[in-house]
Amino acid sequence: MAHKAGFVNIIGNPNVGKSTLMNAFVGERLSIITSKAQTTRHRILGIVNGEDFQVILSDTPGIIKPAYELQESMMDFVKSAFEDADILVYMVEIGEQELKDEAFFRKIVHAEIPVLLLLNKIDKSNQEQLEEQVGLWKEKVPNAEIYPISALEGFNVSEVFSRILELLPESPAFYPKDSLTDKPERFFVNEIIREKILLHYKKEIPYAVEIETEEFFEEEKIIRMRSIIMVERDTQKGIIIGHKGNALKRVGVEARADLEKFFGKQVHLELYVKVNKNWRSNDRQLKRFGYSKD
Repeated sequence: MAHKAGFVNIIGNPNVGKSTLMNAFVGERLSIITSKAQTTRHRILGIVNGEDFQVILSDTPGIIKPAYELQESMMDFVKSAFEDADILVYMVEIGEQELKDEAFFRKIVHAEIPVLLLLNKIDKSNQEQLEEQVGLWKEKVPNAEIYPISALEGFNVSEVFSRILELLPESPAFYPKDSLTDKPERFFVNEIIREKILLHYKKEIPYAVEIETEEFFEEEKIIRMRSIIMVERDTQKGIIIGHKGNALKRVGVEARADLEKFFGKQVHLELYVKVNKNWRSNDRQLKRFGYSKD
């Protein structure tokens, strides 16, 4: 049997469940999952290998109208996902009527590659609403195959993956067959810490935060890490640390527990908070944190 391989790029509005689907396909937690929008900032590849296939899944940031330089960079990751896709997965959820960016929507409708439109969160709907939504999206995206799914409950996820395998082009593998992702270990340390901040802090705080892991030393029985939580203002630093350091301690304890599961080894994590003024609007800082295709 010929070997198949290709890029399957997942796009959609914020908070539609792209990361949940990606993690379900890969079988590992590679992408942040929270109830807050804009949790994915980078383009994250998850790689699923079989004897005669390699599926390279790409989870991109949710499509938004950019308000500052960081968000413009996030949308650049989405644009790049159109450029190398062999299959496009367009995710919507029950009740959605449109994509937040008309130009992206036109690209989907006129795509020359296979498009799978996944109608997610059907566990929150009834049969009548589901039929109405399927009809709506058939009319809006006539070039797409439509699959009602629940990424969280796993409903129809394996059927979608089987269809992806059928649509993959014949090709040798792009990555070594033992690869799970294209990101380095420190990236996942940063993402797990950032997830805890998204879960425990309100309003603007999570979106003003970036994580940088300065040290990552792996020994036989333990990994020692030191990570910096960057914020934009002194007031945000105080909120992150909390009364007597309790808020920061909670982030550290929960992040360490997840890191130990992720790496399968004991973890020693040191967390510090620093002010990096207006980093979200500073091109040099954005490049430092990887928000540049250069």
